[in-house]
Amino acid sequence: MADEFEIIPVLDLRHGAVVRARAGDRASYAPIVTPLAKGSAPADVARGLLAAVAARILYVADLDAIVDGAAPDRASLAAIAEACPGTTLWVDAGFADAAGVEAFLETGLGRPVIGSESQADAGLVRALGARAVFSLDTREGERLGPSSLHDTPAHWPRDVIVMTLGRIGVGAGPDLDRLAAVAAASPATRLYAAGGVRGPEDVEVLRRRGVAGALVASAIHDGALRG
Repeated sequence: MADEFEIIPVLDLRHGAVVRARAGDRASYAPIVTPLAKGSAPADVARGLLAAVAARILYVADLDAIVDGAAPDRASLAAIAEACPGTTLWVDAGFADAAGVEAFLETGLGRPVIGSESQADAGLVRALGARAVFSLDTREGERLGPSSLHDTPAHWPRDVIVMTLGRIGVGAGPDLDRLAAVAAASPATRLYAAGGVRGPEDVEVLRRRGVAGALVASAIHDGALRG
């Protein structure tokens, strides 16, 4: 059983603003409207999330980088980091090669998240090891990225996100079957659920199952998960 369950608030960035994610349909994401902040500026939303939920990690998905191949939005990341001192950023910016990851690490803006959907092979995940977090990405039952990354736990670092894109923002509940399958394949891995967490009841189910934490956005903005 996980010793300390981590609630990890999520910010999805698009064109310098935080957007509301829903079902992984990234083309339709619009700037967020939330009671936690006035507007959608990344620093303001980050402060609002941390005021609502005590957390030591924030997860940031840079959609311009993931979808369009843009360079990481360093200005937004720096603004979040300045607004939330003492908080670690886990950043998915579509990292697909060692040079890009090393350049990001040199900025000191956070820990890179390597998404399976952005990979051509298992090389980058293996090379980075514990310096990075790995995200096992699926959409509508389809495993995204190389099969070897999904099938070979020996490639994984200690921290792995189980990302079910179709469950994001739709109140469907976490993907317990997939989490159980990944846990069975690699019992020593620290797993983080992403997609579907609706509130404290889901958190308690995940905690009991030994999941290390959950990435959450909608449940925090909607007031279902606070504290």
